[in-house]
Amino acid sequence: MDVRNVADARRFSPDKGVRVPLFESERMFCDVLGLGPGQERPPVAHEESDAVYYVVEGRGDFTAGGVTRALGEKDAVRVPAGQVHAVRNGGTGNLTILVLAAPHPNYVSRRV
Repeated sequence: MDVRNVADARRFSPDKGVRVPLFESERMFCDVLGLGPGQERPPVAHEESDAVYYVVEGRGDFTAGGVTRALGEKDAVRVPAGQVHAVRNGGTGNLTILVLAAPHPNYVSRRV
């Protein structure tokens, strides 16, 4: 059993969002994403990987498939493979998100 503490993995930078790998294998990844006020992760799509975003602390504006919703602590959103998605911290406090994707997009793209 591999145990990690999400709160201990949180990182923030005044310049940009910080992604900290928590767990990773060829089948999935799980990262802790820290966004300060006004920071965002630009739109991205993982063609063959579903993603789940779970808000650990704070509030953020999540966009997926052209729809934007404000989500807060304990909210989770699933983004299907291939769907463009992004997140922005429009608040005044930090935003901590647990990000999971499977299968791992880096390994899917290496298949022959």
